[in-house]
Amino acid sequence: MLDFSSFFCGNLKNRMAIFLCFLFLIISSATGCDRCVHQSKAAYFSKASALSSGACGYGSMAIGFNSGHLAAGVSSLYKDGAGCGACFQIRCKNTSLCSSRGTRVMVTDLNRDNQTDFVLSSRAFMAMANKDMGQGILKQGILDVEYKRVPCEYKNQNLAVRVEESSKKPNYLAIKLLYQGGQTEVVAMDVAKVGSSNWGFMSRNHGAVWDTDRVPAGALQFRFVITAGFDGKWIWAQNVLPEDWKPGMTYDSGVQITDIAQEGCSDCDDGSWK
Repeated sequence: MLDFSSFFCGNLKNRMAIFLCFLFLIISSATGCDRCVHQSKAAYFSKASALSSGACGYGSMAIGFNSGHLAAGVSSLYKDGAGCGACFQIRCKNTSLCSSRGTRVMVTDLNRDNQTDFVLSSRAFMAMANKDMGQGILKQGILDVEYKRVPCEYKNQNLAVRVEESSKKPNYLAIKLLYQGGQTEVVAMDVAKVGSSNWGFMSRNHGAVWDTDRVPAGALQFRFVITAGFDGKWIWAQNVLPEDWKPGMTYDSGVQITDIAQEGCSDCDDGSWK
């Protein structure tokens, strides 16, 4: 489990906002729940291409995630990029059109329209429907929905690190996190040469992309701070980028995240979502 006092004191200016956020959540959350149910509305993108320019920075890769069941989430779900890659189970409340199970979506973009919590890919929107009713719910345009955060699962797939094309040795490194499992957010990230304890912090550039202009020489290791329960913990990826890392390449971190963070809410899943 993470010792916040030692971690944040090293990078106080950059970490204080995260620390205060954790403190607020710990103090203010009266009821712990790992499946809070929320009520809202959802719309859909008429063109799948809209999802390839999402704020999370996944680009054209997004279309291949989660069988194309993707979503743009409002700012409270996007969380300044920390919510990128989060998974949600969502179902519409019109039982004559929609199934009780709904569909699972992955957040790949920011929804700037606060009229709905989600804007879904048309494939995900139609997947909420009862058999042969997909076109019927598309005609609705906007649906009343309920949703809950659920763990992301990537069988036989570790957390991956993609080196962005903007990276330039030896002065700049930008990476994108892919296939993040569990039900958490990465809220801080450090980098060091393999075998060194001289860690340097990375900053969230946007969405799922982190960067630094202080790039250690040699093969690189990373450590992440993730939300876990009502607290945070370290995830240490000990040997990720080789010494000859290259922009545009994706590297296996050797680790996967399975933790589930708690929410504070009054309406928990009662087990009716199967």
